[in-house]
Amino acid sequence: MYLFDTDTISHLLIKNPPSGLIKKVAAVPPDQQFTSTITVGEMIYGAYRSTRPDFFLEKLDRLVWPNITILPFDEAAARAYGQLRARLERAGTPVSEPDLRIASVALIRQLTLVTGNTRHFSRIPGLSIENWLR
Repeated sequence: MYLFDTDTISHLLIKNPPSGLIKKVAAVPPDQQFTSTITVGEMIYGAYRSTRPDFFLEKLDRLVWPNITILPFDEAAARAYGQLRARLERAGTPVSEPDLRIASVALIRQLTLVTGNTRHFSRIPGLSIENWLR
């Protein structure tokens, strides 16, 4: 089961998404595809920063959100986040707050994070990562 990071969702919306990404997503049953409320916020933020926010918001509302389960950043994720953030800061390898929240959702639900940012997320112990954007 997979949790799609913001960059993965973004690539699904571009004019010519990577064919490998499309094939991988199509091969995974819909009930095994997830994203997080953190990614939803990042995608909406990106839409409003664009020159065509209504276009991108409509695409998200029509093509993405109805076809993927959106997982909350709940108490269990918050607890994992707090512990991870402290651990990574002590080790001198902090991760950006939104990414750490996304990783926490994946960790507590035992999901593989699908992201193009594998180098960044690889600092998070125990996180399973796959890059479908290559």
